[in-house]
Amino acid sequence: MTSLTTVAAFDRIGEENAFAVLARATALAAQGRDIVNLGIGQPDFPTPPHVVEAAVKALRDGQHGYTPSVGILPLREAVARDLHRRFGVEVDPDLVMIVPGGKVTMYAAIRLFGEPGAEILYPDPGFPIYRSMIEHTGATPIPVPAREENGFAFSAEELLALITPKTRLIIINSPGNPTGGVTPAAEIDKLVKGLAAHPNVALMSDEIYDQLVFDGLEHRTLLAYPEIRDRLIVLNGWSKTYAMTGWRLGWSVWPKTLYENVRKLAVNAWSCVNAPTQFAGIAALDGPQDAVAHMREEFDRRRKLVTEGLNKLPGVSSVSPKGAFYAFPNVGETGWKAKPLASALLEETGVATIGGPDFGVHGEGYIRLSYANSAENIARALARMGDFLSSRRPG
Repeated sequence: MTSLTTVAAFDRIGEENAFAVLARATALAAQGRDIVNLGIGQPDFPTPPHVVEAAVKALRDGQHGYTPSVGILPLREAVARDLHRRFGVEVDPDLVMIVPGGKVTMYAAIRLFGEPGAEILYPDPGFPIYRSMIEHTGATPIPVPAREENGFAFSAEELLALITPKTRLIIINSPGNPTGGVTPAAEIDKLVKGLAAHPNVALMSDEIYDQLVFDGLEHRTLLAYPEIRDRLIVLNGWSKTYAMTGWRLGWSVWPKTLYENVRKLAVNAWSCVNAPTQFAGIAALDGPQDAVAHMREEFDRRRKLVTEGLNKLPGVSSVSPKGAFYAFPNVGETGWKAKPLASALLEETGVATIGGPDFGVHGEGYIRLSYANSAENIARALARMGDFLSSRRPG
């Protein structure tokens, strides 16, 4: 019998457990179970019709071939226009990279700086692929705590104190997954000021939820700080803002010194993003934004519903998330560990959530709920959770 040996790096690679929960929820639904899925982080809205039509038109117009590995110029120009329109920042389209989804930018950035002996700072609780890819490269992952008492924003002082001579890259994410935390502008100002003492450390800012902020807050893009532009990577895309998760379309802005490296990585790994999707991306950015405003308003309504409902559950407390479409309630007083609770909720009540430890070492005591589901389904899920926690003890 053949015995194949893969390289050690693949023994270190992790995964995103939200997809495992989705698979289990789908299997239970196939058995006839009534499942309310608050696990997966994708909008429950359709892609805006004018965006779909742009892709159809591109196909009919014969846009069937390869495109430049960095993306077509009209789309990169549309990204630059959008950033100028929303934030007043100037971005050279020749520093914009069009990629198949947000994870590709994470992979590229971590691949550029991660190696044995290097340290990479990342948010914790945070998107699990950060740590997975850091470990895959052999670098040491250094968690930056996102604490409940800070509204799950990072502390610039705490982050800066974690930088050592081995630090190569810092990853930040605001608005944040899984917590919904939004880091205040003043804290970002402190971070940028403090980074002046560490000129050889790169920064990747994951801003994929930048248009999903609430309570009158405004997103502060790291592109607004010219003093760090020569070492700043910004990750963004269409998935969350335009309900385009399955289109696999993302963009990133790179320092000039790194751009050619990423272009070569694209040539070696994914060639290019499919052509009609790129034309859909132009329509999304340049077209009407009514659907974006509608989704944001609906997410805000659900955010209030889920926060109020969670705080009525026995042993549960939840700060009000300021961004994205996630709540990260504290379940410590229920007596349950987070992952067994999430599993029991799915198996026994049909409510899919994600246990906090799937998002990092600081995730114990919390579960993640996505409110990218209807208000009616959220209400049903909260009722089931309440009945479960009132009657079921751990063990």
